[in-house]
Amino acid sequence: MYESLHERERLLKLAPHLVAPLELVIPVYRGARRPRWQIAIGLALYDLLSIGRSVPGHTRLDRGELLARMPGLNPRELVGGASYYDAQVRYPERLVVENVRDAVANGAVLKTNTRVTRVRVESGRAVGVDWRGADGIVGRAAAPLIVNAAGPWVDEVLGPIHNTRLLGGTKGSHIIVPRFAGAPLTGVYVEAGADGRPFFILPWNDLLLIGTTDERFEGDAGAAAIDDREVAYLASETERVFPAAAGLATHVLYTHTGVRPLPWQPRGSTAAITRRHVIRRHRAARGLYSVVGGKLTTHRALAEDVLRKLRGELPRPRDAHPTRTRPLPGALDAPARDALLAELGTRFGAAQAQRLWNVYGGAAADVAAFAARADLAAMVDAVSGVLAAELVYALEREWAVTLEDLLQRRCMAGLGADFGLGAAHGSAAALVRLGVWDAARAAAELNAYQSLAARHRVAASSIAAG
Repeated sequence: MYESLHERERLLKLAPHLVAPLELVIPVYRGARRPRWQIAIGLALYDLLSIGRSVPGHTRLDRGELLARMPGLNPRELVGGASYYDAQVRYPERLVVENVRDAVANGAVLKTNTRVTRVRVESGRAVGVDWRGADGIVGRAAAPLIVNAAGPWVDEVLGPIHNTRLLGGTKGSHIIVPRFAGAPLTGVYVEAGADGRPFFILPWNDLLLIGTTDERFEGDAGAAAIDDREVAYLASETERVFPAAAGLATHVLYTHTGVRPLPWQPRGSTAAITRRHVIRRHRAARGLYSVVGGKLTTHRALAEDVLRKLRGELPRPRDAHPTRTRPLPGALDAPARDALLAELGTRFGAAQAQRLWNVYGGAAADVAAFAARADLAAMVDAVSGVLAAELVYALEREWAVTLEDLLQRRCMAGLGADFGLGAAHGSAAALVRLGVWDAARAAAELNAYQSLAARHRVAASSIAAG
């Protein structure tokens, strides 16, 4: 917790365009597994561990204060609660992109859409990897040290090198819904009535993000998907706390599911499995290390831990902790941000300027430079507001390849209420018009994106309309 809170504080300072403070309210109902006094002690420790924080400390709330702040909250059996502050990354995908941009700017070589097919071992030492690209091209990379940071695919990358299972992932699912009458304006952290498990109802991207579940998962992590039981669980628990959300399961816009790369633990509660990361050194292949566990909040600290583990095999770096104080590429201080927003507002209007800032931060100036070309200045669709310039920028500067890359991990239109289906058609048409794709490629990309939408439970009627 100490590590997470201090890394959160770094993200607030080093990526203020992507990470912002978020207030969360904890309503407590009679008979809850965690009574008010226990929550008060927990939040006091939370504040103590986050000493030096830039966000406010926790506040205790009585029943009347809670209902005044959240009129839509179910008053039955409500005894009081508390509020505290955390932080929310608006688009985790953009946080990843900016880390990649920073790595490449500092000497990394990036190969996207490329799979490691084998870790090569000679005389008990790892010497490199074989790889295959999505285009079928194969190759080799030699290295005296290899870090296997494949998340839930760590065991798959290791293959026969390690005969003991390292990963035992758990599935976490969310539902994304439109705001309902009485929906909270702050985040809500609440204990589920069915099993006592905490879950979140969060304002996000002008929608509500509700989750998560935590269930053991076997199989291909890339194929993990929410099931009907999870949808019913998240919807019914939200309806229990906010009665005006009745019928929520029928209003789900889309879903997201991921697999947490947790250490293998065959028995016991999933909540009891540590969320700390472990760096495993492989004796059968010296120079090979695997990262087990970890989470996005502590990604930077995890990288430091890996380098600390490898330090004896690496030349001593000039600066052991360069990323502790180096802002991510899109970060700007307040005066520079305001100046950029004013400039973008003059060209594109205030709403578009804010959207570009929210996605790209300071790099919005680079996107705007692309949009100086008349054929790139137009929006691909009115709903998302995405400019054709963003597509070309993502393809040329941010290593995007597919329509899914563009919408789900670059311009972020895919996280809108329509799952980016309108932008998908507009983007494909724009790339054909610009001569980037031919008609056959555009049709294939659209078909793949519609299949993705179906896997995320976007309504068939919406896919057809899109």
